[in-house]
Formats: sequence, C-alpha cells, structure tokens
Amino acid sequence: MRVRSTPTIYEINTAAWLQRLGRTCGRRVGLGDVPGSEWDALAALSIDAVWLMGVWQRSAVGRTIALGMPQLVAAYRAALSDLGEDDVLGSPYCVRDYVVDERLGGPSGLAAARQQLADRGIALILDYVPNHVALDHPWVTNRPECFLAAGEAELATHPQAFMGTAGGVFAKGRDPYFEPWQDVLQLNAFSPALRDAAAETVTAIGHQCDGVRCDMAMLMSNEVFARTWDKRAGPSPEADFWPTLIGRCKQVHPDLMFIAEVYWDMEWTLQQQGFDLCYDKRLYDRLLHDPPESVRAHLQADTAYQQHLIRFIENHDELRAAATFGPARGRAAAVVMSTLPGARLYHDGQLDGLRTHLPVQLGRAPDEPPDPALRAFYERLLRATASAWRLHRDWRLCDCTSWSDDSHHRLLAWCWLNSHSRYLVVVNLSPAPANGRVRLPWGDLSGRTWSLADSLSGDCFLRSGDELAHDGLCLALDAWGTRFLALQS
Repeated sequence: MRVRSTPTIYEINTAAWLQRLGRTCGRRVGLGDVPGSEWDALAALSIDAVWLMGVWQRSAVGRTIALGMPQLVAAYRAALSDLGEDDVLGSPYCVRDYVVDERLGGPSGLAAARQQLADRGIALILDYVPNHVALDHPWVTNRPECFLAAGEAELATHPQAFMGTAGGVFAKGRDPYFEPWQDVLQLNAFSPALRDAAAETVTAIGHQCDGVRCDMAMLMSNEVFARTWDKRAGPSPEADFWPTLIGRCKQVHPDLMFIAEVYWDMEWTLQQQGFDLCYDKRLYDRLLHDPPESVRAHLQADTAYQQHLIRFIENHDELRAAATFGPARGRAAAVVMSTLPGARLYHDGQLDGLRTHLPVQLGRAPDEPPDPALRAFYERLLRATASAWRLHRDWRLCDCTSWSDDSHHRLLAWCWLNSHSRYLVVVNLSPAPANGRVRLPWGDLSGRTWSLADSLSGDCFLRSGDELAHDGLCLALDAWGTRFLALQS
C-alpha cells in the first residue's frame, strides 16, 4: 500500500515486542500469529505506518563479539537486572542476511503481519543498513568486490581497523567521527558491484514492505564517504549512491517510501537525492537543550523542506522521553513534534511513559509500570493530530507579542487550515508561566464569533473575531503548558 506523504509512524522493537506478547499469551508468539487484538490496538492509535525494527537475521559472530565487550554488557545489565545470555540476540544493525529471522516468524510471518496491518489501513516500514554488513554475511565470500579492501600489512599494523576474511582483508565499518565498529565490515559506496548488489537487496526488501528506513544514510553519500575513507575509496563516481539506488528501486516499486536516518545538517542534501523523509535530529536536540528562540528559528525553514522531515522525541537510539524530558516538559515536546509539518515518529513504550532505554541487542525488555495519565494524553494527542492534519494546508508560524510582561518570548505558536476547521497550537517551552498575544494570520476573522475548542484539555471558549483580528488571541499558559485549539465560527 502507498504510505501517506506525511505519515504518523510507530516504531516497534520487534523481538522485544513479540517476547512481551508471548508472556501475556502464555505461548511463543511470532509475527504470523500476533493476536488480532494487538493489531487493533495499534490501529486505534490513528497511525499510518508501523516500523518493525530488527526483523532481519542477526549475526551469531556479531553476538559473540557483543558479549565480549564489557561496556555493552554493562549497558545490558543496566536495562535488565536479571540479564541472561539468551536475552542477547545480537545487533539488528549487524545483519547476517536480509531474510526475516525464523525466531520472529520468518518470511511467512512477516507477510502475515503485513497483511494484518494492510487490512487496517496501516503501512509497513522495514530497515536497510547500507554502510556495512556482518562479518558472516554471504557477500564476504561471494561478492568480495563490494567491500573496501585493504592489505595484509595494514591488517598486521591496525587489527582494530581491518579484518582478514575468506574473501580478503577488508576495512571494518565506521563513520568519520568514531573508531571502527568491531562486528561489521565496510561496504564500498563507490563500487559498481556494491551499487548493483544494494539495488537488488533494497528491491527485494521492497517486495516485503511499503517503506524502507535507511540507517545512517549520509555515510553513503559521495561527500561523506570520500571524507571518511580518503584515498582508499578512490575517486568519487559522477553519480551519487542514493539517487542511483532509489531510482532503480522505484522502477520496480514506484510507491516505496525512503526514509533517511541522517545527521550533520545533511537533511536537505538527502532530500534532493531522493529521500521522501529525513530525520529531524536538530529539533530533538533543540527541544532538549536550547531555549524557545532556538526552536522558533528552526521552524522558520521553508515549509516545503519541513514537509520532508520526520519529527521525534524518542526512538531506539535516544533515551526514553519520560526519563529525559520529564512529565510536563515531555508533554510540551510531544505537542510540538506532533503538530509540525512533516511526519511524526513515536516509539513503542513512549506513550506509556516507560523509562528504561533498551539496547537494540536485547530481545527482552524489563517489566515497567505504565503511566495511565500519560497514555490518555497521547491517545488524545494522536486522535487530535489525525483529525487536524486531514487535508491540511497553509501551515504558518505565528508571531507572539507582549500582553502583560515580556514572557511572550517563551511562547511558540503555529496554525494551519483543513477542510472544516482552523487550528492553532501554542506551547510554553519553559519552566515558568508565560503569557502573550498570538497574532493570527487570517484576514477574515472579523464580524464573527469564534469557538475555540482545546483538543487536549476539552476546554472551550468564545472569542470575538474583531478582537482576534485587532488584538490577537490573549493566552496565559502554565510552565510547559499547551493549547491545541480548533477554531470554528
């Protein structure tokens, strides 16, 4: 099925989710026999797509390496006080092969899960890791030309950076800012053989899903790959990696959505190279660390660019939002990320206020009590967002000016239209009360009385259109307070 251009996406750690369902059902649960009530519960969230993270075969060699790294084992024990060796499955980003893991239900189980989602109008997103593969991936022996080669002398001098294999000596996978990863081998983005193999792989993935989330996508761009590997990579090809790959895949799957995990201010570049959506990590960082003015400046980017961003305050790489932001601030951040142009990403457990960050190598999560109040908040927010974004248009930032003091600088506001209502969101991004006048951009407010209904609190009040047009909407918000208003005359 075709994925909505600005979808609401729900990320699930597949192995941990199935393990949890198995405990609830009292039996082993695979993707092919998930109870229908669980798919119904996802559909009730008004989401457009489910990202099943970690469905591919994981490397046994990579798992052994992970179990031998003290810092990783310490992270596992921090998440699971009763950790057992069976809880460690290995990294889903150390891919042994792009075949669905039999422990999760295999290819037939994934096909059944996809059908269950499609029956409920929900698309399926899966991962692709372009930069590297596991040490025991089949390409090591049958497609050695896909890797970044090295010599025996380099291996002897720098064993942390290179690996001797049956196919030759290859560089270990890395990005330009960190030491090499010890469990993966580096693919050569400039190799025609790798580009052919990657197109075959992603085309095959496209037969099994509706969208592909591409891990650390910027690493394969000509610019970054050349900077990371310098002379070892050789001269950059005339064509970049992603336009070539995406173009070939879309000849077979024209509606397949491509999502880039991307950092280092390369979002625009990858949008131009063919990605439908790119991570907006800058928004996350600004919400977590910066003052409201910084967030406002971020949102002044062209709306056409913002439409291709995916907003989040939690995913499998980040710490849990409930632990990082706290209750009130977390709600404010959630309202921000949910009501901006572009897509929205929610992480399984985020809605329940879970606080333990689960390393991706683990197949079991700890038992944590849910937060019913937070769950109710998120359900209202998701319903409101689904309704408000239907046929939406004309999203705009709103100016906030002084009302009784200068606290209006703490406020952020934006509005948009859809087929039956006008919407206004106002957020106090600070730990202190704030008030101000929100200036609405619509020129036809006068001469009518407007009803303003808050989709989150249930509050409803009336305002004169003349007052709104002349003075703006005067609002006072508590610390981290929000308004999600539907305006109707």
